[in-house]
Amino acid sequence: MEKRNNHYQLDLREVSLKDGTEGSKKLSFTFSNHDDLFEIFERVKTKNIFDDEQTAHEFALGLKLFTEVMITQKGHPLFEELRPSIGQFMKKLKSI
Repeated sequence: MEKRNNHYQLDLREVSLKDGTEGSKKLSFTFSNHDDLFEIFERVKTKNIFDDEQTAHEFALGLKLFTEVMITQKGHPLFEELRPSIGQFMKKLKSI
């Protein structure tokens, strides 16, 4: 049986660069995740882990994108040393 995933589209646009110029680059891609990301955003926000909602969203999105790649690429040697620490980190995060 094929595992069902949620599907998302991310649209990223440069707004301004650190040298003061206006951004011009755009990136758009679709991806899937086994979790409901909007439910995760809400959980992280309501736990008040961070002082503001934007930081909570940035954290949740970055973590979920990264860990989903680790899950789908579980045999990749790049993640070998990191996997145990990420496992511990996720347990700690879920206990908050």
